[in-house]
Amino acid sequence: MANTALTYKERRDLARLRRVRDRMDREYVKPLNVEELARSVHMSAGHLSRQFKAAYGVSPYSYLMTRRIERAMALLRRGDVSVTDACFEVGCSSLGTFSTRFTELVGMPPSAYKEQHDGAMRGVPACLAKQATRPLRQRPPRLDAVDEQPVRNREARPPRYPLGSNP
Repeated sequence: MANTALTYKERRDLARLRRVRDRMDREYVKPLNVEELARSVHMSAGHLSRQFKAAYGVSPYSYLMTRRIERAMALLRRGDVSVTDACFEVGCSSLGTFSTRFTELVGMPPSAYKEQHDGAMRGVPACLAKQATRPLRQRPPRLDAVDEQPVRNREARPPRYPLGSNP
């Protein structure tokens, strides 16, 4: 039987990664970058990025942007906030980047989402509304794929192969 116990270093690194993830959840409005996050847990930026992706399946930047988009979705569902205001309230500094990432994660532009969901979750507790409307990371269709579902919070994109070729 293989030994699956974590070493002291692995447990320590996982604790550091949780601190980084918790900080991104708390301070998503602030301008955070990988170098600053890595410095706060005494890791190099490259090591943090590799370990974070190995542990959570996405890069730190993608995790942060997904959280920001989730918060923006909640603001847009409320109906009293414009797309531009939602963008800046969740910590994004570029409306173009925000709209592109929103469309990638949600499957529609933020303005269409706002129009479609305006007041739709009124009266539903916030914890249930968040769960029901959590964005799915949209993966581009592979040429050889057969009815695959989008994967939650995964940045890994499948390779595209020309028809008739094998990987």
